[in-house]
This record gives sequence, structure tokens and C-alpha cells, in this order.
Amino acid sequence: MGDVLAGIQATWEFDADSVLIRFERGIRTPRLFLSLRERRVPYAALSSVTLTPGKRGTVVLRAVPRPGADPLLEAAAGQLKESNDPYRLVLPGDQETLAEYYAEELRAVLDPEASLPTERFLVTAPEAPMQFKAYDGRAGFDGALVSFRWFWTGASSAKWKAGDQTFPVADLGGIEWRSPEGLEGYLRLVPRGAAAGPEAGGPAPAPAPGAGQPPVERVQPDQDPASVVFGLGYGPVHESLPFAAAVLESVRRTQSVPVATAPVPVGGARRDPADIAERIRHLGDLHQAGLVTDAEYTAKKAELLAEL
Repeated sequence: MGDVLAGIQATWEFDADSVLIRFERGIRTPRLFLSLRERRVPYAALSSVTLTPGKRGTVVLRAVPRPGADPLLEAAAGQLKESNDPYRLVLPGDQETLAEYYAEELRAVLDPEASLPTERFLVTAPEAPMQFKAYDGRAGFDGALVSFRWFWTGASSAKWKAGDQTFPVADLGGIEWRSPEGLEGYLRLVPRGAAAGPEAGGPAPAPAPGAGQPPVERVQPDQDPASVVFGLGYGPVHESLPFAAAVLESVRRTQSVPVATAPVPVGGARRDPADIAERIRHLGDLHQAGLVTDAEYTAKKAELLAEL
């Protein structure tokens, strides 16, 4: 097509085989869009196109992705609010005729199998390395390993006993992401060969695809060393969802490789000195506040310094 359609909070640039969605910077732009910046969506990743009336005299052009085409939406598993939908382009009402034209142009280039799920991701996931701060720890992903490093002030005793964790992507079968905008949000890593299932003593989560075995009962996320839990201001959507999508895309890419299944403690790997310094500073704050004894402070500081 070679055209550009500018809307509110985003601009769509149409190429021969894809549409490039550029999100505008602004105080009213959802933080998820600011985090994503731009996304290239192949026409082969779309199942349909709709045009509907919007709020306050606007119209909404929406490209509907095929099931399985976008790791971001697969990780979200239907939990994204309408305002955070990256496939919606809101336009002033006086551009309805123009929007109808582009809707028809998009429908004309849809794949013959547009109604079918895709066998692989067709939209690129956010790129690693990336990290975010959850309520009980810091999650990091370098493209091959997912790491969880627990906070003294948030992590349960079960997680402290298990120690900081690293998980090779090749050992994973999928992820579960429960939005931090709801109650009891979390990100859980699902081991390869397992599947999303009900938690012990809790409701069944809304899982993201990635496994494929019968569900198994598991512990609550705050007790599970393969999970980080969210809280107010910790693990917001714009940080945790792109992270989950990047991990899920890497899992899908490596699922054909034979792997082991046990998580590996972080202790055997050399850590970033900046991260060690941050943890020592945090430990000192706890010590000054009287939450850590002199003996605990000395022992933990020595342990951290030994990991440099």
C-alpha cells in the first residue's frame, strides 16, 4: 500500500507485506505502548479487520490477530484492557471514510488461511535483555536464562530457603501471566512437560499457552520459587507483559531441543557487580532499620561479596 494513517496515540504505516505500528509519545499514551514503541505486523498474522464507532465522536480501526500469531497477546491470555490493545487505531470521526478504505485494503491482503491459528509466532516479541521489579524479587531475562533474585522485604521464607533462581529457557514449557491490574497478579514459569493448573488452596489461573500436558496442582505463587508476585507499583503491565512475551517466544523457539527440567540456583554463576552493590545497600538499609541483626548482616554481606 505504501500509505500512512495517523490516529490518536499511534500511526500505521502500510508496506507491501506488513503494517508498521508506531506508538506516539505523550502523557495520555498508555505506558504499554510507550514501552513497545513500535511493532511490525505481517498481514499473514491477521485474521480480520473491523471498523466500529468509538467514544466521543471517534471511530476505531482494529486489526484482529490470528490465534498464536503474537506472543504478547498469547502471554496476556485475554487480560488486556481495551485501552491497552496495540491493534486498535482510534481516529477522529471525520476520518471514517478514510478508515473504511484502509479496512477494505487490509481485508484484500489477508492470508487465505487467516481464520486458522498459526503454527508459530509471526509478530516479533520484545527484545531481551530486560528486567522488572516484582513485589518479592527482581526478574531478569537475557534471552537464554530467566533469573529471579529475591528481596528481603517481600520474598516468602520458602523462596529464601530455595535461594535465588535461574531457569534456562530450554527447560521451560511456557509461562503464566496474571495481570498486576487484578488481584494476586504474578508471573510463573512452567517447567517443560508440565502445564498450567490449579494452585493448592487457590483458584485456577488464567494461563498463557506454552505447555500441553495434563494440569498439575501446585503451590501458591508467593511460595513457588518459579514465580514472582506483583503488588501495587511492582510488576506493572508495561514492564511485566513484554517480559513474559519475550520469555514465551524464546520457549517456543527452543522447545524442540532435548533438555533437563530442574531449575538451577544462581549461586554458581558470576553476578553483575552493580547488582551485588545494590543488594548490599538494601541489606544495609534493613540493618539500620533494625530488621536484620548484626550477625545476619555480616554473614549475608560476606555471602554477597563472595559471589563477585
